[in-house]
Amino acid sequence: MISKFFRRASPIHFVIITMVLFVGFMFAKWQVNPEISFVYVLKQLALFGVCVLSIFIFDFFTIKNKLTKKNSYNLLFYGLFMILMFQTFLNTKLVIANLFILLALRRLVSLRSQKDQKKKILDATIWISLATLLYFWSALFFIVLFAALLLFAINDVKDWIIPILGVALVSMISVSVLIIMKMDISDYLERFDISQSFDFTPLNIRQIIIAATIFFSYFIWSLFYYLQNLKNKSKSYRPSYVLILFSAIIAVIIIIIAPEKTGAEFIFLIAPLALIVTNYIELVSERWFREILIWILILAPFVNLVL
Repeated sequence: MISKFFRRASPIHFVIITMVLFVGFMFAKWQVNPEISFVYVLKQLALFGVCVLSIFIFDFFTIKNKLTKKNSYNLLFYGLFMILMFQTFLNTKLVIANLFILLALRRLVSLRSQKDQKKKILDATIWISLATLLYFWSALFFIVLFAALLLFAINDVKDWIIPILGVALVSMISVSVLIIMKMDISDYLERFDISQSFDFTPLNIRQIIIAATIFFSYFIWSLFYYLQNLKNKSKSYRPSYVLILFSAIIAVIIIIIAPEKTGAEFIFLIAPLALIVTNYIELVSERWFREILIWILILAPFVNLVL
């Protein structure tokens, strides 16, 4: 049974998910009928490498901070949700921005240990700033950063100034690079799309509708149990779980206000959603129901890809 297979964490699970992710990645690229060239293949291999690295970082900080039990459901759900909304593979900037956000979350969640807090706050600030350079609305994750400072009771004024210094640092380095490369700063700034749109017509595609329906069905259903179970978490770990919830909310806001709605913006929801659903699956006592929930996610991406 599939739930039993992933119930215990094992390196083979990472290999399997990577292989499945590669199949989904290839299907997604095939859908857009690209013009194949050596340079194109190299770029896509690099992009897939970013996807694999994202999963590795996600799994790393999940295990290290005990956000789930010792199983591989988080890996399974991350991979399946990404394949389900395969448009996430088609926007290079968003894929890389998501990697930066995961690196930021890794540092924010680890504030729980109360070690090297200033360094972790600066690192998280830099990663979110870099993500913002690629996709402006990634800046909303600064809300998660300040939420972390509140949740972990970091009251030193100097620590609250660090994010401002971090943003200034990235801004100065970015401007310096543009000057060295003799690029027009005003032209670069004009490329930033800081607008928002509430027109969901572009998402009126059968594949996206099916994927989004499954996304939000699992999210809403699991969220109820996730919130209910928060009170059972130890006091030291509870803020980490709340941060994941904040991240999910920010991701949903980005989906709603994204100026260009292609389905790729769902990528920011994948990691927190995978964690929330994993926490729910761990609570399900009926094996048959757990199997159904997992098999729906296993079959849905592939059915969606061939529609």
